[in-house]
Amino acid sequence: MSRTLHALFAASLLLSYSDVFAKPATMTSAQLASNPLLHPSKLPYQLPAFDKIKVAHYGPAFAEAMRQHSAEIDAIANAKDAPSFDNTIVAMEKSGQTLSRVESVFFNLNRLITNEAMQKIERDIAAKLAAHSDAIFLNNKLFTRVDQLFQQRAELKLDAESLRLLEHVHNQFVFAGAKLDPTQQARVKKINLELADLNTRFNQNVLKEVNAAAFLVDSKEELAGLSDEQIKAMADAAKAKGHAGKYLMELTNTTTQPQNTYLQNRALRERLHSASISRGMHGGEFDNRELIVQQAKLRAERGQLVGFSNYAAFSVAEETAHTPQAINQLLAELTPAAVANARKEGAEIQKIIDAEKGGFQLTAYDWDIYAEKVRKARYDFDAGQLKPYFELNNVMQNGVFYAANQLYGITFTRRTDLPKYHPDIEIYEVKEADGKPLALFIADYYARSNKSGGAWMNEYVEQSTLFGTLPVIGNHLNIPKPAKGEAAMPLPNH
Repeated sequence: MSRTLHALFAASLLLSYSDVFAKPATMTSAQLASNPLLHPSKLPYQLPAFDKIKVAHYGPAFAEAMRQHSAEIDAIANAKDAPSFDNTIVAMEKSGQTLSRVESVFFNLNRLITNEAMQKIERDIAAKLAAHSDAIFLNNKLFTRVDQLFQQRAELKLDAESLRLLEHVHNQFVFAGAKLDPTQQARVKKINLELADLNTRFNQNVLKEVNAAAFLVDSKEELAGLSDEQIKAMADAAKAKGHAGKYLMELTNTTTQPQNTYLQNRALRERLHSASISRGMHGGEFDNRELIVQQAKLRAERGQLVGFSNYAAFSVAEETAHTPQAINQLLAELTPAAVANARKEGAEIQKIIDAEKGGFQLTAYDWDIYAEKVRKARYDFDAGQLKPYFELNNVMQNGVFYAANQLYGITFTRRTDLPKYHPDIEIYEVKEADGKPLALFIADYYARSNKSGGAWMNEYVEQSTLFGTLPVIGNHLNIPKPAKGEAAMPLPNH
């Protein structure tokens, strides 16, 4: 299934459509021509023209892209010819390329450099995209064509890849509710409409809470263990917010906080850890607990409506594991060894604490700093001595890229001539051993206050033999950006 249809189906699991949208204004030919999202990029590998894309382009681009996609889908659904794999499944794969481009740019950048304007667009566009999704997956004429091919699949003599695609597309329609009666479909739409709001609010709350969870530290002495450069950066951040003479402890959008590997002050480590793990669950406008409860109830009902015992079974039916039971079995096999290993490490750490006459039992916020002490005691290992080797750029250039070259012959060349969506990112062209173009690789590793947490990969252009496109891939981490003159170090959990 095309990326557009796959994304729309995924959205339809959480969202729904409303038929109370204002009809979008017709765009002039000049507006269409000047919107960089509505045309394939002319840059190498069709890299989005980040320097030309403005927030004001997204709304009109979504409206026009959905209009184009609707016309393409209507032509497939209302075709006079009998359904065939080419005129139905392949045609669907080819549809929605403009929408796919708009979605990939907007939703990727909304995780990377979001702002209030983009978040408003996200809230506004969610239900409209769901309406578009429902118009496809609850289109009875279109499903009839897909279902007819699915029922005849044994006679179609498809190759393995095409057969799997047909089965996948059919599942997408069924999971979206194509087989439900009108009353059930109405309930699905109502559930999805509620989930649209809940899901968007949840995601936006997570990022806002990270920024709201920053707190002030009164004295430099409390920050013992951090470098002078880190302490200065915290002082500058506090001063910028009107708190000269204090230090602003900001959180990265990850579960563990990298400062706890170095902070000697246990009370401050506890405060930082508490601020990190309590995000979204201590009251206030960004509290997500009630949202989670509502989401869980609605998703459970959503899964049951289309024939699954629970939402877990629904969500993994098309995944490799297929069932929650298979996942639980794998976890059950891994858990005993993982727990035993953690207990062993914990016991070794506790010995160090006791030897130092710490007078306390090991907790989560002690783990990182004392694990370093265990390594020092056991191996005479000083992580600081390795910093020059594990500096981020050195890891990438002389580690990751070198290893890829030695194993596969591919090369990575920095492209300084291509536009960026943020000054901190780097773009590399990847080529085969014989010099044949392979991909663009975007490296975006530093944490930002307007960037989602975690580590992930996304694509701006998907590799496709159908369209003859090569991939444009983004790779993202949340490593704290080093102070000027300091080396960037990967987080312990990265």
